[in-house]
Amino acid sequence: MADAAPSQFRTPTLDPDVLESWERYVARFEGDEDFIQKQVEQSVMVTTFDRLVGMVDGVYNWGRRSSLWPLQFGLACCAIEMISTAASRFDIDRFGAGLFRPSPRQADLMIVSGTVTKKMVPQIVRLWNQMPEPRYCLSMGACATGGGPFKEGYNVVSGIDKFIPVDVYVPGCPPTPQALLHGLMTLQRKIDGQSIREVSWYARDPRPEVPVPILGPDLVDLRRIPEIRARAGDVAELPADAAVGADDAGGMTDEMAERLAVWRERAATKNA
Repeated sequence: MADAAPSQFRTPTLDPDVLESWERYVARFEGDEDFIQKQVEQSVMVTTFDRLVGMVDGVYNWGRRSSLWPLQFGLACCAIEMISTAASRFDIDRFGAGLFRPSPRQADLMIVSGTVTKKMVPQIVRLWNQMPEPRYCLSMGACATGGGPFKEGYNVVSGIDKFIPVDVYVPGCPPTPQALLHGLMTLQRKIDGQSIREVSWYARDPRPEVPVPILGPDLVDLRRIPEIRARAGDVAELPADAAVGADDAGGMTDEMAERLAVWRERAATKNA
């Protein structure tokens, strides 16, 4: 008589009681379409293109919000509070933003911390243009936001947002480290709400660089040259570089026109 087949070659059989229970289970939900749909969704990923983009947005935004690299520079007393925020007591690195970069090529967050003078604006704009996309700007303190106690001063700009786009404003004079952390969390919430289909750095047309302002007897924004010409007429006294971007759209306040008139008067007196 031949030996019985080894156990590993035997055909498995189900317990009749278990098989009967499974058949009753299947018969119970056989006509339940909602149950069948849920079972399919649990085992097979059923989604639309919008939901797929939403899932990509979630991972993409999480990576950007959790690894913000600020540009390492300060302008005035707000910079001391920014330094305190990076110290061990407040530890900005908890939010993934503690790696301050000395080069704008490696940074994606510009914290404008302090009084923005007209002499400093061209350098800030030049640094902003050197930062790769995606990039964000956080205006820290009353001086960077609107001039602060030096508003309308002869050498202070009334807000850095007149030259580069600002994403978050942090009020205070100077703001505390807690306020800066709150501004950082506000920026993170803004990043969480962005979509790769709407952000400007993925648009078909590249974003133009912000023209660097010209510093002379006064500060001139090249984007406002058409309005300057319309208000002041002949602009022969402007530097030669002012011709660059003369066709760009822009606007100009009455205060700017008055300052330009003073500039032209000074130039005429000097030439005489």
